[in-house]
Amino acid sequence: MSLLRELFHGELPRLVMFDLDGTLVDSVPDLAAAVDKTLLLLGQPAAGIEQVRDWVGNGARVLVRRALAGSQEHAQVDDALAEQALELFMQHYAESHALTQVYPGVMQTLDWLREQQVELAIVTNKPERFVAPLLDEKGLGGYFRWIVGGDTLPQQKPDPAALLHVMQLARVDAAQALFVGDSRNDVRAAKAAGVSCVALSYGYNHGRPIAEENPAYVLDSLAGLQY
Repeated sequence: MSLLRELFHGELPRLVMFDLDGTLVDSVPDLAAAVDKTLLLLGQPAAGIEQVRDWVGNGARVLVRRALAGSQEHAQVDDALAEQALELFMQHYAESHALTQVYPGVMQTLDWLREQQVELAIVTNKPERFVAPLLDEKGLGGYFRWIVGGDTLPQQKPDPAALLHVMQLARVDAAQALFVGDSRNDVRAAKAAGVSCVALSYGYNHGRPIAEENPAYVLDSLAGLQY
């Protein structure tokens, strides 16, 4: 019996919702490039990929504030400077996603879920304007019926609003849905929505093991859902 059927008492879920960055694609190289261009234009030193990897997960606005602070904690950052930096970051990030890669096991798992007639959705804190173009560019555009970005609703993960919104659109209750992510925001949003959560070990969780958040399962590859 597959892991997915074990989670749902021998059946498959009707809906699987996915985070994007750190779950389906490794986007940090492009995010870091845009962050570094922004910082250099503002007279600050570049941050680099490893620093940015620890800062992503809470949307573009928080990423930029963390970059300006050089830290997870960013309360001291000037709001006007943060808005200027956000505008620059959005311009630079829109220029290219060439360095972003789809993780191994993603395509085959999405194909398998589609063959099983499971509905699929994206729930990400990435600004919505970037999501569909990125999915199309990476060959993932045809899989997802619903897309919720970080600015689609007033709330972002770890608030459960986006998950509840998709479940309402899909007419699926929490017992028939799964969320797949890589960060504490994903696990906490799923738990708040009453949805089972599978987490990936390879993503972006602010430098901490995702197992600390106690998802239902931790996988090293998305393909593990099938087996």
